[in-house]
Amino acid sequence: MSFCDLAVSGVAELQPYVPGKPIEELQRQYGVRDVIKLASNENPLGPSKAALAAVAKSAKEMTRYPDGNGYTLKMALAEKLRLSSEQITLGNGSNDVLELLARAFAGHGDEVIYSEHAFAVYPLAVKAIGATGIATPASDYGHDLKAMQKAISPRTKLIFIANPNNPTGTWIEPEEIQAFLEKVPEKVLVVLDEAYVEYLEQTENSVNWLQNFDNLIITRTFSKAYGLAGLRIGYALSHPEIADLLNRIRQPFNANSLAQAAAVAALGDEAYLQESRQVNDAGMKQLTAGFERMGLKFIPSKGNFITVNVHTNAAEVYDELLYEGVIVRPVAGYGLPQHLRVSIGLAEENQRFLDALSKVLGRG
Repeated sequence: MSFCDLAVSGVAELQPYVPGKPIEELQRQYGVRDVIKLASNENPLGPSKAALAAVAKSAKEMTRYPDGNGYTLKMALAEKLRLSSEQITLGNGSNDVLELLARAFAGHGDEVIYSEHAFAVYPLAVKAIGATGIATPASDYGHDLKAMQKAISPRTKLIFIANPNNPTGTWIEPEEIQAFLEKVPEKVLVVLDEAYVEYLEQTENSVNWLQNFDNLIITRTFSKAYGLAGLRIGYALSHPEIADLLNRIRQPFNANSLAQAAAVAALGDEAYLQESRQVNDAGMKQLTAGFERMGLKFIPSKGNFITVNVHTNAAEVYDELLYEGVIVRPVAGYGLPQHLRVSIGLAEENQRFLDALSKVLGRG
């Protein structure tokens, strides 16, 4: 007997999500000591001083359960985004909220639409609940909203749209998304995954669309621009009835007290956010200039990462970079076997990666 025979079919068919290799793992396996990690789209600045101070203060109460309702953080988000706190659902990272949405609104016999080359969590969440995933063809590595609209059927319950998209960094203009929302049936929920939205120069705030589209859900995170990936804190913005349904199935304490305290502090630290954008913009220019010098094609990105075509087996290049003490991310699992995704680091980290890549590819 195999225990897979006891599992529900959707779970038995899944392959585990593979995160970026930790620095400690590379040090253990390869004996490399001077390691940089540009694999998981983490903020190279580290957490802000305000967030660290908030965590230190909150740590004194670690024996207590966190506020299961997340009152203080919800109120801070509501004030900043000009929403009602009843429209906010907190999660253990935005991944947690994405999974809650799949569990709450889809099941066996239902369909969920997402794009080719889109975030790996979408098909994982869909298969785990026994629903059917519909991956629509990408357009220039990004979402083809017309193809997604055509894929809608009477069985469609959810549509996932990542903007900017991970791992390609592609971006959909606001007017295109609004036009798409106007064509989607009211009974189909559209999840706009904005994990990287803080890196953008926004011409229009998507939060305002919640007033006109009750079937819209926006997910965001503190893991990227706010530098709190290790604390796992994210949230969803939606119609209050949707938020109420999500609260019925979420774990009672899915947002820990340290994460909530750090998120409140980070939310009010505009200077840190501005510095994160500046470092990211400079790093993006540094990497793209380096790729151009090496004659490598890349996908223009609006996130804090960029995906580059190394014009050969990217898994082999990835392995060789590990021996140079550089961790990036192969994305063959996203249908891009010749591409590597590289997170934007500090200037010296970016240069270290470019030098290592040039050495491995023989383009120095």
